[in-house]
Amino acid sequence: MTSYVRRWRASPAAAMLALLCVTAVWGGTFPVVKDAITPAGPMQVFDYLAWRFALAALAMALLRPTSVARLGRAGRRHGLLLGCALGLGFIAQTTGLQRTPSSVSGFVTGMFVVFTPLVMAVILRRRVSRNAWIAVLVATLGLALLSAGTSGRDATHASGLGLTLTVGCALAYAVHIVGLGEWSSRYDSYGLAVVQLATVALLCGGTAAFGKGGLTPPPDGAAWFAVGLTALAASALAFVVQTWAQSLLDPTRASVIMTMEPVFAGLFAVAFAGESMSQVAVLGAALVVGGMLMTELGAGWSSSVERLEG
Repeated sequence: MTSYVRRWRASPAAAMLALLCVTAVWGGTFPVVKDAITPAGPMQVFDYLAWRFALAALAMALLRPTSVARLGRAGRRHGLLLGCALGLGFIAQTTGLQRTPSSVSGFVTGMFVVFTPLVMAVILRRRVSRNAWIAVLVATLGLALLSAGTSGRDATHASGLGLTLTVGCALAYAVHIVGLGEWSSRYDSYGLAVVQLATVALLCGGTAAFGKGGLTPPPDGAAWFAVGLTALAASALAFVVQTWAQSLLDPTRASVIMTMEPVFAGLFAVAFAGESMSQVAVLGAALVVGGMLMTELGAGWSSSVERLEG
């Protein structure tokens, strides 16, 4: 039985299934987070993010107090870099979510799959094919249709600033995915996740502390629920699973699976948050997802990431 469990934990199939479950959790939290950080909501963006990631890092550190020390200096440095990319992504995403319906935010965030091969081209010196550029154009067209055809409960549409911030979030997530793919197999996934979450908490907490009013705790039970749910389920557990899964999956396969996050976000937003999607928005969402999948599954993918010679 023990050997079977070990083989299952080391199998790509287990990693793919676990990562799919993580995307469902992330997609399901979009409406919860939006209620907590809307302009009329109980929390400011940086306060919410600081408490969310501090609670997640603290809970994980208490369960395994020596996990960070066992990483070594190089592991902690890489975890810090990954945490900076992750933190910038969450800051951009959550700030953009204040100005964007959660269904739109979910689909636009999913464009990290389009950006991943582009980041790989820059950082890992890999050539991007014509098919990959076509996928970028398809996804961009879908983004335009999606932003024009989706409305929230208050009948507002996505603002230009909100969309720009969310696209920036997708780019930061792509950097995080590529870095995690390069480094996660070298270190303990638990300790690496703790360092990443603590880095995000410090970035957001420091920003909140120097802002107007300073860092303040969640003011009521609903806000604490949003913080606790996203801290434990969508942060602590999810990022341990993602870090472990990406030690078994390359960035391409991982990002294909993670295309399901915007799908789950849209489904949850329509089903539980009272948001609506017009036919134009549905077409735009389909083009965004199509662009993501073209990037990873297109016939020309094998030529899109050829190593540059010399």
